[in-house]
Amino acid sequence: MSTASVAETAKVAAGVVLPSIAEGVIKRRPTVLRAAQLLQLDRPSVRMMERLRDKHGGRPLRLQVPGRSVTLALTAEDVATVLAGAPVPFSPSTVEKDAALGHFQPHGVLISDPARRAGRRRFNEEVLEPGKALHQLAAPLREVIVDEAAALRRSPTLSWDTFAQGWWRLVRRVVFGKAAQDDHTVTDLLARLRLDANWAYLHRRRDGLREEFTRRLNEHLARAEPGSLAEVIAEVDGETPAADQVAHWLFAFDAAAMVAFRTLALLASHPEAARTAAGDASPELAYLRACALESVRLWPTTPMLLRETTHDTAWGPAGTTILVFTPFFHRDRARLSYADNFTPAIWLDGRAAAEPALVPFSAGPAICPGRDLVLFTVSTLLSELLREREYRDPAATLSPADPLPATLDPFHLKFTAHRAGE
Repeated sequence: MSTASVAETAKVAAGVVLPSIAEGVIKRRPTVLRAAQLLQLDRPSVRMMERLRDKHGGRPLRLQVPGRSVTLALTAEDVATVLAGAPVPFSPSTVEKDAALGHFQPHGVLISDPARRAGRRRFNEEVLEPGKALHQLAAPLREVIVDEAAALRRSPTLSWDTFAQGWWRLVRRVVFGKAAQDDHTVTDLLARLRLDANWAYLHRRRDGLREEFTRRLNEHLARAEPGSLAEVIAEVDGETPAADQVAHWLFAFDAAAMVAFRTLALLASHPEAARTAAGDASPELAYLRACALESVRLWPTTPMLLRETTHDTAWGPAGTTILVFTPFFHRDRARLSYADNFTPAIWLDGRAAAEPALVPFSAGPAICPGRDLVLFTVSTLLSELLREREYRDPAATLSPADPLPATLDPFHLKFTAHRAGE
């Protein structure tokens, strides 16, 4: 292990940690993200990480943080080791996550102690079915997505606000059923709690607001509406606090909305890929899934993966925070010939699978249990939007002739819809 100088530690803080915090770790701040795109803040951060790796020979880099033990991963192999080592000795439950996620899901699996984690993880996997491209509810969920996509298809222009409104209506139906489709309050309450969570331990916890949010979640779940995830939850053991797990799913679906809209931007700027995606007739929509995965590679929705050591290790004493800065590994020019290009084929031909630090949904035992359901939802929605339609970005935000930007703000994208071939 190497030890960073005070100057190097300051550069990591200014280039990696502070921009992520400013953009909103738990809920993105559109104004800040717009500024980040204009300044392309991720580009110098990735370059700085390259220099640190070269200077320190890729060894884990211990940062000089007063009162804390923090170590930075610098190689793909170390990323694989750390993520594979969950929950012991590299726990996904960290001081920072507990302080943030506790605002709206204090009993969520990510911040659970070892005694409770196994049961909660099992609950998440039984409901979300990771490893299956098509969930047991794929047929009724596809009907929901097709129905909600129809409204979006009628819009001649597709802005973030229009898309997000349709997206959340879709998500509420997927999770709770049709009776919840217009309950904007439940997702608005979550948004308010997540804004508090951005401040972690610097913002007081509003227990009354969280209790109201949890009450509404439980009311929707109690209906166990057929064809929704609530139906599956009702069939799983009742010992896990389901509302807290569902709160995290809704949080993850917000990131999925950004993935879908950024993927649409990629397809709008790459007509050949859009035509291939529109013609994807495979049951699992493999090519569209690859496009969505490529969107997350290019613009990770979780730029900082954190783990905390449960006991003394080579990374530091017990309680050491390990930081994995995913934009660096996803845009590593020394390792990835396609670093700054839109190359969905890597997710189909084995190249991505051979890279241990390409982790769009994390990796190892703590990998996101909802990854396949998210990809199903995003790809099915995009498939419907692209059916006999083409989308164009009048602002030409992305160009296939240039390296793709390191930072992309989805909140200010806007597309015009055209009949295919026009």
